[in-house]
Amino acid sequence: MLQQVLKNSRKVVIKIGSNTLSHNDGTINQDFFKDLAFQISELQKDGKQIVVVSSGARIAGLSTLGKWKRKEDMHYKQALCSIGQVELMDSYRRVLKEYGILIGQILLTGDDFSDTNRTLRIRNTLFTLLDEGVVPIINENDSVSVAEIVQEVKIGDNDNLAALTASLWNADLLLIMSDIDGVFDKDPGTCSDAKLLEVVRDSEKVLNSIEVGDTGSFGTGGIVTKIDAARKVNDYGIPMILLNGRKTGIISKIISGEETRGTVFLPNEK
Repeated sequence: MLQQVLKNSRKVVIKIGSNTLSHNDGTINQDFFKDLAFQISELQKDGKQIVVVSSGARIAGLSTLGKWKRKEDMHYKQALCSIGQVELMDSYRRVLKEYGILIGQILLTGDDFSDTNRTLRIRNTLFTLLDEGVVPIINENDSVSVAEIVQEVKIGDNDNLAALTASLWNADLLLIMSDIDGVFDKDPGTCSDAKLLEVVRDSEKVLNSIEVGDTGSFGTGGIVTKIDAARKVNDYGIPMILLNGRKTGIISKIISGEETRGTVFLPNEK
């Protein structure tokens, strides 16, 4: 099912989580960017259009300016995002340039999706970039909006931002690359008998049936936001796939059939 959905999708939004593009010590993983760039180039060769929604500005800021690591003041957090966003985009720019691919940056806030004129302009920018073969890299504007930093309900997290972007663009697929193989019936980090759910057709039902932890990838800030993103895009008839982005070449391996682990969320058939 994973292979079929990915092969049949032409317009793909790829969401990259902070834990996916960083090492365990919190520094940026440049090997991940190189691997992602190769996979994006292969997807483009296959005729697919790619939009990337990327977290990681704050982590990139900490990697660049470690002396602020212990500063919890919101002003410092926003300043770190400002510094890190430059480093993050430079990482994408350098690796994709090796394949002749240009990138464009789009920074958004929750207000952009509630204003009709702004929404139209976002769409126009996306379509123009994609028509010219440019890969848009989208992130929440954390230097202006603190929604994601303090986890308020606006855009709030980049899983939600990716879902909004996929719906706005009328994508064929939302692909979330995280640090977990997919959705399990219970936390695989603490339960050895946790079973991977390969296909989900009812996001609401599965959220009520699985055991969700308190924190981490399978906690309320991790798997819950991903299932919520799936519900949002499924409502628009868009499938979603959750993969372990820390596995080298994961997208290419799904397409070739070499890798089969992941969860696909399919819209309900009406």
